[in-house]
Amino acid sequence: MTTGLKIPLHESISGQLVFLGTGTSHGVPMIGCGCPTCTSVNPKNHRTRCAVAIGLPGGNLLVDTPPELRIQLLRERIGVIHAVVYTHGHADHLFGLDDLRIFPRYLGHEVPIYCEPEVERIIRSAFAYAFDPAVQGFPAGGVPKLAFRPIDDAPFEVLGARVVPVRMVHGWARALGFRVGNVAYCTDTKEITLSGAALLEGLDVLILDGLRHEPHSTHLSIREALEVVARLKPRKTYLTHVSHRLEHEATNRLLPPGVELAYDGLRIPLT
Repeated sequence: MTTGLKIPLHESISGQLVFLGTGTSHGVPMIGCGCPTCTSVNPKNHRTRCAVAIGLPGGNLLVDTPPELRIQLLRERIGVIHAVVYTHGHADHLFGLDDLRIFPRYLGHEVPIYCEPEVERIIRSAFAYAFDPAVQGFPAGGVPKLAFRPIDDAPFEVLGARVVPVRMVHGWARALGFRVGNVAYCTDTKEITLSGAALLEGLDVLILDGLRHEPHSTHLSIREALEVVARLKPRKTYLTHVSHRLEHEATNRLLPPGVELAYDGLRIPLT
């Protein structure tokens, strides 16, 4: 397929994981809030909704499509996404999906979407216009053009890498974390199942939900996250899905060695 477009100028993220967003579902600053974190001038306290991009041998894998996706990709100069994988179907991880519609123009084909059947059902409902037969003839860029690839708990191959799903419990919802090599991304969890925990042994880097100090019904508190870290013993842990109740510098001073808050724009090597 000839698009007439050149692949856009972008920085290579090969061999890296880029934190596109590290904030809770409200984001930070939170609308209407004047707390010290929300009014902070420290850019590490400015948190868009959670996503990461992973530079794999065959291209850039995006984990989730938050509402700020376009802003995040422009900020990090990531010009192409080659495939997307979803942790779950909640709005803060899904509702930037329309921003995927530019990529088929660069790729020359639909964007592969790896997700569980329930997430596909939510996408087809929330973005019904993209699947309306009346728009199927629209040129690439008009509506999202997606190719679903169903996943479950079994490892799968994408963009030249083996991705291992990690089953998690997100309150009443099911969610997946993902392990690539010795790096694992486990946002939005209240509990990692026993089978999931067995897949997280020997990690160099664990990226883990750490919402706030106070308990929450669907997310790990800081204390609970540290208990997970103590069990799994990764070499390094970054906490994500962080609320406005955690000021970046003050919280990091309280965390044990090897554990710190992630922040938007942080890049770490894949191992």
